[in-house]
Amino acid sequence: MTVLAGIGFTAPWILLGLLVLPILWLILRAVPPAPIRRLFPAVTLLLGLKDDESVSDRTPWWLLLLRMLAAAAIIIGLAGPVLNPSRDEAGSGPLLLVLDASWAGASRWPATLNQIDAQLTEAGRAGRPVAILRLSEPEPPLFQSAEAWRSRLPGLVPMPWQPGAEQVAGSVEAIAGIDGGFDTNWFSDTLDYAGRDTVLAALQARGGVTVYRSAASVAGLLPAGFEDGAVQLTALRSEPGPAASVTLLAQGRDPAGTMRVLETATAAFDDGETSAQVALALPSELRARITRFEIQGQRSAGAVTLTDDSLRRREVALIAGRRNREGLELLSPLHYLTQVLVPTAEFVDGALLEVLPANPDVIVLADVATLSAKEESGLVEWIEKGGLLLRFAGPRMAASDLGRAEEDILLPVRLRSGGRSVGGAMSWGEAKGLAPFAENSPFHGLSIPADVTVSTQVMAQPDPNLADRVIASLSDGTPLVTRKPLGLGQVVLFHVTADAEWSSLPLSGLFVEMLDRLAVASAAKARQEAQLQGTAWAPVQVLDGFGALSDAGTLAGVDGAELVSGAVGPDLRPGLYESGKQRLALNVLSEGADLRPSAWPPDVPVKGQEVSRETPLGGLLLSLALILLAADVVASLALSGRLALARAAAVALAAVLVAPDAPAQQAGDADFAIDATKELVLAHVLTGDRGVDEIALAGLRGLSDTLFYRTSVEPADPIGVDLERDELAFFPLLYWPVTPEQPTPSAEAYAKLNTYLRSGGMILFDTRDSDIARFGTASPNGRKLQDLAAPLDIPPLEPVPRDHVLTRAFYLLQDFPGRYGGTEVWVEAAPPDAEQIEGMPFRNLNDGVTPVVIGGNDWAGAWAVDRNGQSLLPVGRGYAGERQRELAHRFGVNLVMHVLTGNYKSDQVHVPALLDRLGQ
Repeated sequence: MTVLAGIGFTAPWILLGLLVLPILWLILRAVPPAPIRRLFPAVTLLLGLKDDESVSDRTPWWLLLLRMLAAAAIIIGLAGPVLNPSRDEAGSGPLLLVLDASWAGASRWPATLNQIDAQLTEAGRAGRPVAILRLSEPEPPLFQSAEAWRSRLPGLVPMPWQPGAEQVAGSVEAIAGIDGGFDTNWFSDTLDYAGRDTVLAALQARGGVTVYRSAASVAGLLPAGFEDGAVQLTALRSEPGPAASVTLLAQGRDPAGTMRVLETATAAFDDGETSAQVALALPSELRARITRFEIQGQRSAGAVTLTDDSLRRREVALIAGRRNREGLELLSPLHYLTQVLVPTAEFVDGALLEVLPANPDVIVLADVATLSAKEESGLVEWIEKGGLLLRFAGPRMAASDLGRAEEDILLPVRLRSGGRSVGGAMSWGEAKGLAPFAENSPFHGLSIPADVTVSTQVMAQPDPNLADRVIASLSDGTPLVTRKPLGLGQVVLFHVTADAEWSSLPLSGLFVEMLDRLAVASAAKARQEAQLQGTAWAPVQVLDGFGALSDAGTLAGVDGAELVSGAVGPDLRPGLYESGKQRLALNVLSEGADLRPSAWPPDVPVKGQEVSRETPLGGLLLSLALILLAADVVASLALSGRLALARAAAVALAAVLVAPDAPAQQAGDADFAIDATKELVLAHVLTGDRGVDEIALAGLRGLSDTLFYRTSVEPADPIGVDLERDELAFFPLLYWPVTPEQPTPSAEAYAKLNTYLRSGGMILFDTRDSDIARFGTASPNGRKLQDLAAPLDIPPLEPVPRDHVLTRAFYLLQDFPGRYGGTEVWVEAAPPDAEQIEGMPFRNLNDGVTPVVIGGNDWAGAWAVDRNGQSLLPVGRGYAGERQRELAHRFGVNLVMHVLTGNYKSDQVHVPALLDRLGQ
């Protein structure tokens, strides 16, 4: 590309045509304008006379200048002028574009694609063949024209892992398979990884290498940990810098089942530090709803950490040493424990040897002094695998010899014989209060009520390890709660009873907080490779490079040990894995990971990713030339006296060009009624947005074709209806796409709509925004839907239950995707008395049809076809996308069948056939 005065030219040799302009000027000067013909009778007197001197008229100078400017604009426009041309040397020969294409570059991926597009543009001008190699998913490079690669740029996406040993080896092998030399432009994600130098050496052996990388720091989030009753989160950044902070979002489902941000926290980086920690204290019910944490504003898999069973409701087994006397529940040693744990835990009932195989999170022994050898060995094995044994003292323990001569393996400390009584009728002292909790105690920070006192306790024997094992003590320094580790688990002893017999602690809110702190610690069991060895885990959902979750599809299961020791990659994708009832999260960053910025050798030039967008000026100049030539035509007509005729022709042409399109329904009401009732017709509500209305019409056309070929329903061509003018009773189903700008119907239109809904009609509301509003309805389309639906007589709604007729009206369906998927679909809520009959899989629902179906999956976009039956809009990628389109068509078929047949498919007479189809 040649640059002149800051403007580049892709074909500078065409500028030589400017040298012809002076010659063109002389030629135009020699050609007079056309004469004006005037009919004048007296001119007959001049016939036959000759003038010895003839002088030709000259073209006006301003008209010549107009034509010269038009010619110059054409010449310069054909020379390919470009504003802000790339200053990089185009080079020659093959060009290889290498991309790390990992999660670390996902947040800046649009900028990377813009720079690659600019590189392809420059290579195309220079005629260089181009190949692209992604190091995170290497394939043999194929050198093609730059234009061929530009069309494939939207398909390039980052992977949710960095190049590993297998990918590095594959990349080196792919580079070795290229014949001849080539230049390389490497788009780095700024993070270092093992094997990068090996790939660089292989590329330098074949030609020059230039690296493009961003100066921005990469952010990441480590897996959530639990300590002292709070969720511990650690944010990372790759470059040390000045003090800064990031916002962490805790996302999960609210009680209505909608995904939203449940809590936020701020992690502050100190000056020069690359990590920031924050503790997030949450109520147990709220904590159990969280499914993921992420860094606000970072769109990458590394800035997301998924949660698993570590935040679920704990499983607790309660075992007492003495039974409750009938009718005296308040005297039960487990009464207060049960009341405290009911909101946050699931109880495992049974004897000790019966609950151990169930592997609960916590086992509570209330005043249990004697265990059999089998019970003791089983309990020790369970604790060493990560369980929490919570013991409470009592009369039985005080009267026994447990832990007297030597430390018992199931006790944190040795105990003195008998008990200590203070403040009772037979003692001299007063009841003791609690001392403030030490900093190393899990109870640190809890406030101690003044009315919490202890009158009796089991005393601990003085021991060198005693001080390290005390986590709560009385005001006189005697231990109240002790703890010791045992394998991966721990043993905790309250030196008082679990009821109010020895202290008022179980009656206070402090008791609830102390148990919650300990139960949280038990929920986060450390998963070791040995524990998961030999277990099989199936992927349920996987992360993409941008941090979005999607269905795992047909991905193969993995060995449990790989989830602990394996590195994420194509065969071990980050996401959620299940084994039986257990769920485990595999995140991109593992515990202890750090983000190291890449360092490049001095002989490798490193450039930034700032792209100055080139602006082609050729089209603008050619358009200017056409305008100038049009002006020349008008001026020539004016000089020749034919402007009036041209003006009349222009007015006629403009009348033809700007004539408004004929409305879809010019026929009268009678003709409209005939068209709408001669066959079954699907209709859509006209929104006023021409593009949306065309897609809605094409979508219903595609759904009608599907019904025609697969069912006995044979719809006619769909129709668009105007709510203000058209009758709605002719249509069993109205598809209503929601746009933010569509006008609100009038009161008369709402009256027609409510009559239509009460008489059995159905409206399918589609906000078409589930790709951007999956965590709520706070989108322009969602807000507009709320405004549109407010005056309608809509019954209470609920997400489509698993036994709704829509799931089996024609096809057996589990979800209802359109062009997008993942959001819930809402229908009329089932009546309160709809109960499931024993032995039947479906409830007895009424025979009505849900008047509205609400979702945002853009079903019309998935159904839309042209007149030749070809799909208009893409859905997903490859086979998965076509499968999603097929499910969208099946949902449409079920929807129409539900409208036409009601709840016919919920009739119990069909249960045997449905059970046979389901394999039950």
